[in-house]
Amino acid sequence: MPVINGHYIHVERFGAESTHAVVLLHHGLGSTHSWKEQIRFLKHNNLPLIAYDRWGYGQSEHREYLSIPSFQDDIHDLSKLLEIEGIQRALLVGHSDGGTIGLSYAAENHAVVSGLVTIAAHIYIEEKMVKGINDIYRQYNGDARFRRGLKRMHGDKSDEVFYNWYNGWNTEDVMNWDLRELITQIRCPVLVIQGIEDEHAIPQHAKDTAASIPTADLWLAQGEKHMLPQDAPEKFNQKLISFIQRINFSGNSPGG
Repeated sequence: MPVINGHYIHVERFGAESTHAVVLLHHGLGSTHSWKEQIRFLKHNNLPLIAYDRWGYGQSEHREYLSIPSFQDDIHDLSKLLEIEGIQRALLVGHSDGGTIGLSYAAENHAVVSGLVTIAAHIYIEEKMVKGINDIYRQYNGDARFRRGLKRMHGDKSDEVFYNWYNGWNTEDVMNWDLRELITQIRCPVLVIQGIEDEHAIPQHAKDTAASIPTADLWLAQGEKHMLPQDAPEKFNQKLISFIQRINFSGNSPGG
């Protein structure tokens, strides 16, 4: 377990040694476990792969707060992790908060990022997101099964994980946050994905994300919600591998 920027990060690496890798960035209450179906699928397709528990999550070291909405601590960790692992070119796949991290990182690291897939990423605050966060707060406090699920992923840190996330998205700074200008700087191929029935964003949010990125394609998944990679892994994985093949990211060629 490497020490990254002064804290332990749990990292799982699969496939042949390579300076290229697909890198999975989990959602705001997730961990490497959230990607189990994608890890199995990408391993089957012989792609070099890195999944890790972001600082404060899963088996990584505890954390007192999240740097929401900038996610600067997580962006610095991602940069250092790629350096430690010897990754020169990365295809980032980010879900929700992980997608937001991927967008910010890709905008400022053109030489490193070969491609980016975001699922249900946020680039500003909208009414449906506020409602969705408050719905999850009520679920956490009223649904023992939901709490047990988080405890299985995060152990004794589960309360800390939840309240870091909930409190992080409930600040005055968040209300004025907007990534649209920053992500116009992204130059790599991007696939923006969102479920039409996402509980945290209307379809226009994904449309605005894709419209802000000169190199982006958009997939609005009919009948799917926020947890699309977990709820519909076969559908999602096929879109993912098609994107990987389209940009010719094999993990072997220097061109990425």
